[in-house]
Amino acid sequence: MFIVDDMMTRHPHTLSPDHTLDDAHRLMRAERFRHLPIVDDDERLLGLVTQRDVLSAQASSLGKTTNGDHQIHTPLSHFIERQLVTVDPGASLRAAALTMLERKIGCLPVVKHQRLVGIITDSDFVAIASTLLEIQEESEPVEEGE
Repeated sequence: MFIVDDMMTRHPHTLSPDHTLDDAHRLMRAERFRHLPIVDDDERLLGLVTQRDVLSAQASSLGKTTNGDHQIHTPLSHFIERQLVTVDPGASLRAAALTMLERKIGCLPVVKHQRLVGIITDSDFVAIASTLLEIQEESEPVEEGE
């Protein structure tokens, strides 16, 4: 049985709650990912900021907080999703995939002893499926006439 620890991204990029949405946007764009865990100094998971959060703040027609600053310059502590669904590194990949499907979420932060140790995303599962399909195709006998 494959477990989350076998396929997760270890030591994912993170930011602190004091960073801004603009910081998150720049890091996501530079590194080409869509989910950014927010952690404290002890690597305890505090929340998650997604590409959708960044795009929503940028596109907001209101776009301003009460002090007149643009939302993009507001600390991440104002935007992070705190009702997180997480997974243990020892959980089965199937259970993690089903959780993501049922909850309609694009990633699961991987937490052990209340600290972030990795992340597994929908893109990881697409890569897994692609590899399994390739293995299946290679193991199927070729029919005559092909």
